[in-house]
Amino acid sequence: MPKYRLHYFPESGNSYKLALMLTLCGESFEGVWTDFGGGVTRSAEWRRDVNPMGEIPVLEIDGRRLTQTAPILLKLSAQYGRFGGETEDEKFELLRWLFWDNHKLTGYMATYRFMRTFTSSPDEQVLKHFRRRLDDFLSILEQHLKADAFAIGARPTVADISMMAYLHYPADEHGYHFAASHPAIAAWLGRMAQLPGWKSAYDLLPGKRLTHYAK
Repeated sequence: MPKYRLHYFPESGNSYKLALMLTLCGESFEGVWTDFGGGVTRSAEWRRDVNPMGEIPVLEIDGRRLTQTAPILLKLSAQYGRFGGETEDEKFELLRWLFWDNHKLTGYMATYRFMRTFTSSPDEQVLKHFRRRLDDFLSILEQHLKADAFAIGARPTVADISMMAYLHYPADEHGYHFAASHPAIAAWLGRMAQLPGWKSAYDLLPGKRLTHYAK
């Protein structure tokens, strides 16, 4: 069986995507906590030895280091035959939502949540701009999930694993109370949490936590 090592920090939704995917596929992994808050990923040594792109997560499979969550999710999906599309139309829809998530939902939510909660003096105008964008993206997802149980229809895929990662964190971190503001998203998050083997990020990814500044 492959040996997995995941370089992560607990607040990283992208790290969580890979940890959750492996867990749902019945795999274990060795966790390598990374001092993101201390700036380790910006050091020349880390970029030389771990990831030249300077990003977390990094998944090692039998010693080979892989980066960028979306292609890793797709690789694992193909490897385990789970959480992928079956028809050409499903595969297209999966990629459509996966790319949308990376460019829009995760891209904005990860930055907004980090600035809002894990920085001591965020720029309020920047936060307002990100919040407006996120309100728009979440409204798109809300409308979609009113009609479909999951991203591409009746069953979950890696697109759902990708989209739900940053949204499942506590409301005091991202500032949204989905049960009240986006009930279809809240129901979908509940369906994801019912998958056999599902665990939250803070259950799957232990280690020192970032300082929480949001009030």
